[in-house]
Amino acid sequence: MRKPHSKMRLLPLVAATYFMVAGGPYGLEDILGDVGYGRALLLLLLIPLVWSLPTALMVGELASALPQEGGYYCWVRRALGPFWGFQEAWLSLAASVFDMAIYPVLFVLYLSRVAPSLTSGSRATLWELAVVLACAAWNLRGAKSVGEGSIGFFALLLAPFVVLVVAGLWKGLFAHAIDPLTLHALTLPSHLRNSLTLLRAPVAAPSLAGAVSIALWNYMGWDNASTVAQEVESPQRNYPRAMLISAALVAATYIVPLAAVGIGGVPASQFTTGAWTDAARAIAGPGLLGTILALAVVFGGMLSGAGMFNALMLSYARVPYALAQDGLLPRFLTRATSARPNRAPVPWASVLVCAAAWALALGLSFERLISIDLVLYGASLLLEFVALVVLRLREPALARPFRIPGGLIAAALAGVGPALLIAFALVAARSQRVGPLPALAFAALVAALGPLAFGLARRASSPKFSPPNRPAR
Repeated sequence: MRKPHSKMRLLPLVAATYFMVAGGPYGLEDILGDVGYGRALLLLLLIPLVWSLPTALMVGELASALPQEGGYYCWVRRALGPFWGFQEAWLSLAASVFDMAIYPVLFVLYLSRVAPSLTSGSRATLWELAVVLACAAWNLRGAKSVGEGSIGFFALLLAPFVVLVVAGLWKGLFAHAIDPLTLHALTLPSHLRNSLTLLRAPVAAPSLAGAVSIALWNYMGWDNASTVAQEVESPQRNYPRAMLISAALVAATYIVPLAAVGIGGVPASQFTTGAWTDAARAIAGPGLLGTILALAVVFGGMLSGAGMFNALMLSYARVPYALAQDGLLPRFLTRATSARPNRAPVPWASVLVCAAAWALALGLSFERLISIDLVLYGASLLLEFVALVVLRLREPALARPFRIPGGLIAAALAGVGPALLIAFALVAARSQRVGPLPALAFAALVAALGPLAFGLARRASSPKFSPPNRPAR
């Protein structure tokens, strides 16, 4: 009898990665309000080529070469030393505080569409806290459970969008296209012209900078899956495959539904955060089908918020665990469930501490969270690309089951596109504020605390502190 698999296999890894990055088309709505359908679709098509693909290739190479618990922290530490490894972890965890606060808010936003009385006043915060607690409990069951749950979330979340896509294409291209008396195609050309006109229609107050920032946020997070490498079956083989499959899935599930509702005749001006529900009613009609589809989209939005929080908790909670193993955080964070055959222990202490920190960040505005998150995450991502090149130079003999094709020059050039987009996001966020401070100054202040935190961690650790380069398993 074959032993049951107790680590994440390829499909759960793909599903978990999908939720670490996307969680469905939710979150794209404001792009339409900023630039309209045509430019939104163009951005969602081009940004994966410049941002997602290079990052997925980088993660595929480093995760297959160094499949260690802690992922990107371990890569940067090995390539650049303990100081920069700590800065990588600091930036990622600081970004997580602002990133993770977004998803319970999205859960409540969609719940309020069908039950506003349940989310009024302080009840909204209670629902957000419930999401945090439920996901913490799920994460205590381990990576395999989270990955398999992500498969179910994926199917349930995207099912109403399959119906929405079919209905949107039918309404825009074929509805009323046949004259019922003569059975001749009379209006199909005009329907096509109307659909194309809507896709090209300008918006009242265009904001390319805002649209790019939101698109980048919706396409970021490919490195998050790396932190659970020791809880993945055959990571050298499965990580590169999962990255490329997930990249294709994310792009498709963004572009196709957005194009379908545009062809279906929903004006871009009607799209704001949470507007997929209105789009479902507009396309399916005011009858029973429209009501059912709208409710299904609402339920999908709730699943999106919860599913992303659940998968990202799996990722981020492994970073403090790895830091504590290296003596850079209190030893309490190394506490984990007992190891079982073919299963890595679950770092329950780190999961609970991270959940408490994210709960305290609830209530910040969506726009401010995105700008801060992009700055901090962008800095950590650039460190990973630097680590990619440094390891190519210093450890050419390191076993790399997958490597970016094209040699050292291609590896170095892979980070150019993401770096340019991060620079653009920095410029775009210059007018946003967090209280009395500009958002960029606030993010820079958070990043600047990293060296201070490292110094304090060094002083609190053993005098002979020297984090090991733990061998990959």
